[in-house]
Amino acid sequence: MRTALVTGASRGIGEACARTLAAAGYRVILAARSREKLNAIAEELRTGGAETFAVEMDLSSTDSVSSAVSKAFKEFGRIDILVNNAGITKDGLAVRIKTDDWNSVMQTNLSGAFHAIQQVLPGMMKERWGRIINIASVVGEMGNAGQVNYAASKAGLIGLTKSLAQEVGSRNITVNAVSPGFIETEMTEHLSPELKEKMIAQTPVRRMGTAAEIAHAVKFLASDEASFITGHVLSVNGGIYM
Repeated sequence: MRTALVTGASRGIGEACARTLAAAGYRVILAARSREKLNAIAEELRTGGAETFAVEMDLSSTDSVSSAVSKAFKEFGRIDILVNNAGITKDGLAVRIKTDDWNSVMQTNLSGAFHAIQQVLPGMMKERWGRIINIASVVGEMGNAGQVNYAASKAGLIGLTKSLAQEVGSRNITVNAVSPGFIETEMTEHLSPELKEKMIAQTPVRRMGTAAEIAHAVKFLASDEASFITGHVLSVNGGIYM
């Protein structure tokens, strides 16, 4: 049985990915900063027959990432799939963004994802099989006013994806990104009704996406059926960017 580690699994897209992979028969390690939420989700999944393990992880801390992955390895012995989903926003116009807000977004969204990859990659290389799936964003492809830090971090994640895919493909490890569009999550709940209407109007399918729709794309890229796909950015955005 293959084991998947999902970061940011306590809510939104991460939670949906954890639930979808568990339903597909994977053992799932749920990682996030909120241990209480993780434990509740993990217990619910175990009640449904899944093998799960919850571990506290703060992607802004290399020590936290290293410790969490070490605990996960101790619990299940292997990590075959990494879903780098955890991310934060600190929005603002470029002229006003504080250095701390720039650094915290880059540290969590880009550097944290890289450190998680470094922790799981040796095991994947030894097994000569692995799936690394990075959750990017449509704004990392097309940009978005007021999100220069977030967009830069996600664009960086796409560059990381393509470069790493070239490094590890010969070891039967694929590296891909899923690039969500406008998705119904806690991260978008705070947006004004006017902004939501504007974004929906710009989306050809005329609605927001769901976390489950992102999770289905992740499940496909984690599967054997996707073994000849690597270095790819799979857009799940309703057509807002083509």
